[in-house]
Amino acid sequence: MEKFMDHVISGVAKFQKEVYPNKKATFQKLANGQNPEVLFITCSDSRIDPNLVTQTDPGELFICRNAGNIVPPHSNQTGGMTASIEFAVAALGVTNIVVCGHTDCGAMKGALKPEGLSSLPHVKEWLGHCRVATEVVKERSGCTELTHDHLEDVTKENVVQQIQHLRTHPAVAA
Repeated sequence: MEKFMDHVISGVAKFQKEVYPNKKATFQKLANGQNPEVLFITCSDSRIDPNLVTQTDPGELFICRNAGNIVPPHSNQTGGMTASIEFAVAALGVTNIVVCGHTDCGAMKGALKPEGLSSLPHVKEWLGHCRVATEVVKERSGCTELTHDHLEDVTKENVVQQIQHLRTHPAVAA
């Protein structure tokens, strides 16, 4: 663990010495504000790098990440996703929103078997926002129980359902 933290720290130093000087004008422009055109909602999985996947630079995407690329339906309870969506759309003027799922998603594996999440109560509750996706896949496949064979279908359906949830947010619906 300590060795890896040394790697992270040296990476920051390398950024400061090598990357920042080469992109100084970009970072100076971004210091005065941001103007992204896309709200990019994706999973917090460490294997996903939105800027790498989309080949974009800092400032081009407003990125929100969480387990399962979930967008809870709008409610009167403020949460980080709700606040981020509102800020991106209403304050920054973002007009394009992407919900990006991915293969082998641990959150979707949890959604397939929520009974296996008893030791992770907050994760289990969070994945409740995927319940419709799993129910749709059960209905389409004619199964009462989902297996790992349904992972890709649940992952895709989850993206569709999160887009539906986005439409319940006033800033998006406007």
